[in-house]
Amino acid sequence: MVDTRVEAGDGGIRTFPFPVELSVGGVGMQIGPMGGTGHTWHADEAPLERVHRIDFHVVMLFGAGPVRHMIDFTEYEAGVGDLLWIRPGQVHRFSRTSEYRGIVLAMQPGFLPRATVEATGLYRYDLPPLLRPDEAQLSALRSSLAQLRSEYEDTTTLPLSLHTAVLRHSLTAFLLRLAHLAASSAEAARRQGDTTFTLFRDAVEQGFATNHSVSAYADQLGYSRRTLVRAVRAATGETPKGFIDKRVVLEAKRLLAHTDLPIGRVGAAIGFPDAANFSKFFHQHTETTPAAFRAELR
Repeated sequence: MVDTRVEAGDGGIRTFPFPVELSVGGVGMQIGPMGGTGHTWHADEAPLERVHRIDFHVVMLFGAGPVRHMIDFTEYEAGVGDLLWIRPGQVHRFSRTSEYRGIVLAMQPGFLPRATVEATGLYRYDLPPLLRPDEAQLSALRSSLAQLRSEYEDTTTLPLSLHTAVLRHSLTAFLLRLAHLAASSAEAARRQGDTTFTLFRDAVEQGFATNHSVSAYADQLGYSRRTLVRAVRAATGETPKGFIDKRVVLEAKRLLAHTDLPIGRVGAAIGFPDAANFSKFFHQHTETTPAAFRAELR
């Protein structure tokens, strides 16, 4: 991809911002070929083979494979014709051993209007990052990307304001196809259609750092505990408690990987004021200690 600076957020989280100054015409998107190794957003910073975050969307359409890529501590293996959709804030890491070939699209969250953001599900973090289109879907996605790339690189036939408007429309067309692909799996369709689960998922996302109680979420949402158990199990195959714990563990991994906070403060940030209880919880769900997990990534 391209190079830009690195900013550290609160608590030392390393986040790479969107490089507006390196986009053609300074617009809020980029598209171009992937290729080579030594992935880096900035020549003076650590290579992207180390875990990091980005504050923008990245969609990679692979022309070669297999490629192994870690997103939120899950390893995904993509092949020719597969796509990876990485959303803002997700922890990810490029593979040292994979060769990245294909087309990569990056887009700033504020580049598209709110209606388009909602219609295309840009922030559906419950959807899987790895997408495998069938032959017809892949052909349409490639054509849409080719059109978008052509418009992006054409800076001479339109004034900047119209050029930007055309890019937004072309990008929207591609994202609508991508969103349809992402939502077409049975699991995604179940999650999208289950209002009870959706409300529970959103409540957990807002409150997981302080609330680990299934009964408290049921009371908050106005459901019985039994109703919540049925809805969450139908959507995810998990219990509500298992869903909550998985989200808490993910945040713990993010903080351990991205910050230098003491173990006790990491625990306190996700609802464990007692460091020993946090370590016990983390080990129960990961079969490793917080300290060992952090050491493995550094």
